[in-house]
Amino acid sequence: MEDYREHDATALAGLVRTGQASPEELLTAARERAAEVNPVLNAIVRDVDPPTPSGPEPEGGRPFAGVPFLLKDLHQHLAGVPTSGGSRAMKDVPAPETAAVVQRWIESGLVVFGKTNTPEFGAKGITEPHLFGPSRNPWHTDHTPGGSSGGSAAAVAAGIVPCAAASDGGGSIRIPASACGLFGLKASRGLLPYGPVYGEPLSGTATDGVVSRSVRDTAAMLDVLAGPTEVSPYLPGGLPAGGFAGALDREPGRLRIGMTWQSSINPDPHPEARAAVERAAELLTELGHEVVEVAMPVDDAALAQSFLTTWFVHCAVSVTEAREASGAGEDAFEPDTRVMAALGRATSAADYVRAVEGRHAHVRRLAAFHADHDLLLTPTTATPPPRVGSFDLPAPVAMLQKALLRAGAGGVLRFTPIVDQMISENLGWVPYTQLANLTGRPAMSVPLHWTADGLPMGAQLVGRLGNDELMLRLAAQLERAAPWWDRVPQL
Repeated sequence: MEDYREHDATALAGLVRTGQASPEELLTAARERAAEVNPVLNAIVRDVDPPTPSGPEPEGGRPFAGVPFLLKDLHQHLAGVPTSGGSRAMKDVPAPETAAVVQRWIESGLVVFGKTNTPEFGAKGITEPHLFGPSRNPWHTDHTPGGSSGGSAAAVAAGIVPCAAASDGGGSIRIPASACGLFGLKASRGLLPYGPVYGEPLSGTATDGVVSRSVRDTAAMLDVLAGPTEVSPYLPGGLPAGGFAGALDREPGRLRIGMTWQSSINPDPHPEARAAVERAAELLTELGHEVVEVAMPVDDAALAQSFLTTWFVHCAVSVTEAREASGAGEDAFEPDTRVMAALGRATSAADYVRAVEGRHAHVRRLAAFHADHDLLLTPTTATPPPRVGSFDLPAPVAMLQKALLRAGAGGVLRFTPIVDQMISENLGWVPYTQLANLTGRPAMSVPLHWTADGLPMGAQLVGRLGNDELMLRLAAQLERAAPWWDRVPQL
């Protein structure tokens, strides 16, 4: 097991290619590690019989042949296997088709053997669905691994797999990467495909990806996934001729980086969040980059309002689609989900369109910032990973919530403290990540800081559209200068 955990996915694939390990041996190691730690972490919520590639083996072989892998149980469909999305309504509804990214992972040779925990419809920055129960952080099991890709991040940090599937609609790759001491990149909008079931989830703000222990694994996974399908709405640019993984040995050059920890949503971030940014700034300066303190380049309070308006509407659509697919009633969904869906139904079409179109103002402000700065540096999260259960509603508030829902007075919720509490709690510890989603820009969380209590906290870097290669080259430079590979939880 220790030998297995000392290799990233790229190295494991190399062992298989050279005959030093077999796919069966690696899968056995992954399953044994899962049996050891998953009862504590609750990271894997469904076992899967590994599917086999359907296409001919490409010239040069399958890059990840024989490497164990886990899918996120949200949108990442495997035909015939339920995709619950963390919802009781969907737990037994088989997916009709395999998602484009899942098929690409399979064709790369990855051995998919399970699906990981996620909050209901991925709607929170923590992973505590009522259906499966909370996932826990391998660094300290009283704390959350973040969300919504929390199950995947917990599995990677605990050594079940070196790399796992994730997705990001408001920070759901970067938040759990930060909480679990991993590397996580949200790619530029349009770089990775969706389909065939979905066109542009969350109106184009969401993307698939991975959480990993090494930068080169994320880069190689980007090489597997990048590029359109026949149903893609865009033809992405920014694809390096030699691949993303092949670009990592090239230095990024001297960059000008603007640093801030300001947030209107959380004006007083935890001292450890500031320490995480200062550690990153110090290291970047030592590497020859220019780091300057700046104000937050966008109105993040207005951005949060736009984000939540669209999020609530999409939650309402998700509930409706789940009911149609499963025949479930309203009580099959969590109270918080029902509240968000009710708020979405109470949103006018004009307000929804205004929120979507309003993203352009944030794009313009960020573009003005990037005219003078290559990257924006912020904390990934405003606090260390919260304790499991921290965001449970107080009993009186929960009772009021349920009473209003039973009475069918969902629209009234807009005028109660419940909404403000949901906003402050759900975004208060993660106010920095939605910017990259709404503007479509690439962003990454790099594991450079651990708190005095031994909990990881990442630093986030946001780049120009299509600058994914540059960001990966910078991440590789940081990884060489301040390696995090040997920092693993004692679980």
